Amino acid sequence: MNAVATPLLELKGISKSYGHIEALTQADFDIRPNEVVGLLGDNGAGKSTLVKIMSGVEFPTSGKIFRDGKPATIRSRKDSERLGIETIYQDSALVGSASIMRNFFAGRELTKGPGLLDMQAMNAIVMDQLLNTVKIAGIDSPDILVETLSGGQRQAVAIARAVYFKTAMLLLDEPTSALSVRETDKLLAHLGELKADGVSAVFITHNLYHAYESCDRFVILSRGRVIRSLTREETTVRELNDIIVKN
Repeated sequence: MNAVATPLLELKGISKSYGHIEALTQADFDIRPNEVVGLLGDNGAGKSTLVKIMSGVEFPTSGKIFRDGKPATIRSRKDSERLGIETIYQDSALVGSASIMRNFFAGRELTKGPGLLDMQAMNAIVMDQLLNTVKIAGIDSPDILVETLSGGQRQAVAIARAVYFKTAMLLLDEPTSALSVRETDKLLAHLGELKADGVSAVFITHNLYHAYESCDRFVILSRGRVIRSLTREETTVRELNDIIVKN
């Protein structure tokens, strides 16, 4: 991690209000190259609101966004994707009644002529990613319906999709909350592998042990405000817990 590198994504003075409710107040946040950032805080701290702004689901009331130091606008998921951001929620945001391949290429299908989908190419790419990139056990066909997959398999499909489409930043919103211990270990291993391949990530979790194991830096929110930013070397799990509980 290079602390002086220009952030991949930087949010300055971000505020978001819903009527009289201030979900975020003058929040500063950045993601740097080759790092995993833990976004921490109690329920209602503003973590999910911040992720929704970065992913284009919500638009800030005020504040500025920069990509590689240049002003940027995120008003939709497409804007977010163009900036190299992929969001993975705890339910993976996949369509259960559709196949793995259909989910993988949703909105980004490959074609081989006017109106003709290149099914063979897409199926081959999906299986290559699932077998060689994230190495998901138990998947032997791109035609398997997502609703038949375990929670860990769904997360892995979403991560494989993000890797294939050259995502620079992954936003993971409580991705381990519905996973088994084994699936959680696999997901945390994926984060380390992705970082080694140059993909940065923001990891939202209530499990401080998972965060401490996986993250280089921690940004702590309380009541919509960023109250601390600490590297792993500067803190401990107990201190992170104390900061969250006492604020």
